[in-house]
Amino acid sequence: MKPLESLAATLLVIGGLNWGLVGLLNFNLVTTLFGGFSRIVFILVGWSAIYLLLNWNKIRRRPSV
Repeated sequence: MKPLESLAATLLVIGGLNWGLVGLLNFNLVTTLFGGFSRIVFILVGWSAIYLLLNWNKIRRRPSV
């Protein structure tokens, strides 16, 4: 995986875990950790999703190393 793809995947995992915590426990970990900067983190998670969605076929068809 390329570094940008790894970063995007990491941000999506963080976003997914955060949504799980919000749904199960009504606890927003991103807001707790980043406070006023949480909006930036949420924007980065959204951009990561769009990036991976648009490049999904390219990433999926790439041979494994």
